[in-house]
Amino acid sequence: MTAEDRPANGQGCGCGARPTRRDVLALASVGGLEAVVGSLASSAFAEPADERPKRGDLLVPIDATEMRPLAPADIPAMPLLAWPMDPAQKIVRNGSRLNKVLLVALDPSMLVGATRERAAAGVVAYSAICPHAGCEVSGWIAGENIIECACHNSRYNPRDAAAVIDGPSPRALSALPLEIVDGKLVVAKPFIGRLGVIPG
Repeated sequence: MTAEDRPANGQGCGCGARPTRRDVLALASVGGLEAVVGSLASSAFAEPADERPKRGDLLVPIDATEMRPLAPADIPAMPLLAWPMDPAQKIVRNGSRLNKVLLVALDPSMLVGATRERAAAGVVAYSAICPHAGCEVSGWIAGENIIECACHNSRYNPRDAAAVIDGPSPRALSALPLEIVDGKLVVAKPFIGRLGVIPG
């Protein structure tokens, strides 16, 4: 069988034909393309700015021009919004609004149940996104120490795991356990509970 008679794909001749230079280059280009696509896909799923808060992350104010990690003394007795920040790479995890954290300083003796273990020096942390319609939660009823979502008036008790007190919210705000390391507030565990809106 001559080269002209041999099938172009090398099949059906049983003659042990060797791959041509064109075959080798085609395979190499496909392999290279797969490697590039695989690399892009893995980086898309591991973007540090999109990742949820992780243990060891610091917290920085959302509106600050300087990314200075927050200490318990920096947190007022009313909500302060913050982003988690990777302490090694100094990457602020602000690629998703679900990473917004609501911090508030409370009297530690007034904390109830699991909230006592999740707080650090009286500072509690919750998701700043309301489960009802996805609005940002930052309202505060000072006389009652209650967190409020201004969109539809859902109210939460920050002393008791941000349990729903009133309004249409279907559940409590997700809690973010904290600890203190070198005088700074640090994420102790990932968010507890589902983030974002519950489909109706």
